[in-house]
Amino acid sequence: MISFFDAMSYEFATGPDLYALCQAAGTVRDAAWGKQLTYSKKVFIPLTNMCRDRCGYCTFVQSPDSPAANYITPAQVLDTARQGDKLDCKEALFSLGERPEQRHQKARDVLASLGYDNTLDYLHDQCESVLTHTRLLPHINAGALSFAELKRLKPVAASMGMMLENISTDLLKKGQAHYGCPDKTPKRRLDTIEQAGRLDIAFTTGILIGIGENWENRVRSLIAIRDRHLAYGHIQEVIIQNFRAKAGTAMAGCQEPDLDDMKRTIAVARLILPDDISIQAPPNLEVEYGSYINAGINDFGGISPLTKDFINPERAWPQIQQVATACAGLGYSLAERLTIYDRFHRQHDKYLTAPLTQRVSRQLQGAIA
Repeated sequence: MISFFDAMSYEFATGPDLYALCQAAGTVRDAAWGKQLTYSKKVFIPLTNMCRDRCGYCTFVQSPDSPAANYITPAQVLDTARQGDKLDCKEALFSLGERPEQRHQKARDVLASLGYDNTLDYLHDQCESVLTHTRLLPHINAGALSFAELKRLKPVAASMGMMLENISTDLLKKGQAHYGCPDKTPKRRLDTIEQAGRLDIAFTTGILIGIGENWENRVRSLIAIRDRHLAYGHIQEVIIQNFRAKAGTAMAGCQEPDLDDMKRTIAVARLILPDDISIQAPPNLEVEYGSYINAGINDFGGISPLTKDFINPERAWPQIQQVATACAGLGYSLAERLTIYDRFHRQHDKYLTAPLTQRVSRQLQGAIA
């Protein structure tokens, strides 16, 4: 693991310096993860597209005034999960806006019509339904949560996650990406990661680059993740995600990170973070898969044969064979994994309830080709 000062020295790495940085990251990746890269075959279940936050780059969230703003019903959840089950998906990724009922009357009204007074109770029961009626393993991405909320959700999810995004408080200022977002304060995000560690939850986090942060902010964000993993050992993967400008958002005219910026950040993340943390980059946000591989990733995250990426709907998922071909061209194989990584499953008494342990075991016994 490199130091803060070493990481800062790569801020402007280009050409041969960037090549050498990526080579160093690739060497670390190969030593820790071998010559096999992975992905998770999933369905995306967007439980609600309402939210109390107003991020400057988001098109997933709908205003309560929009006819598209809603919660999906229990029947819709199960229909998606069952279709995914038939396609041999293993993961049900629950993604949703944060606590919309605390800001919007429409959210409260829809929840009441479903028999609930808060989103997290509804989320819990829909995860339980997927576990009861399909073979899929829920992964929960519900944003910033308290110790009690994480503890309640742990029995119905094989893993959980929340993007840290960045620890810069400047992003909360008026006109910045996280202005008007009570759940995007660095303190709240870091506390969620820490509480997940205290509860032994296999956890995914990551940073979003290009939203107004600087290089030092990125490095300090990665170090903050590292410190919490060193304390609790619970972070299974870190995502390096590039901002994509979207029409109709406050940041529609902002500059997107270029490929070199992504490579530089991926490589430094690999060198900053402990070797046992998987480094991931979304394959639908960049077509140069080989550049990501050379920069040090070992995982492509979730890829769905059924549902779109509701967060980035303009970016279609690649065909798995496309990704496999890119891997093979660089001397790597591509393999499917579960939403919880093997090293966490091997400590199942710590990270999983007995029913989830049995579900994961059945998946591992024959579902993964």
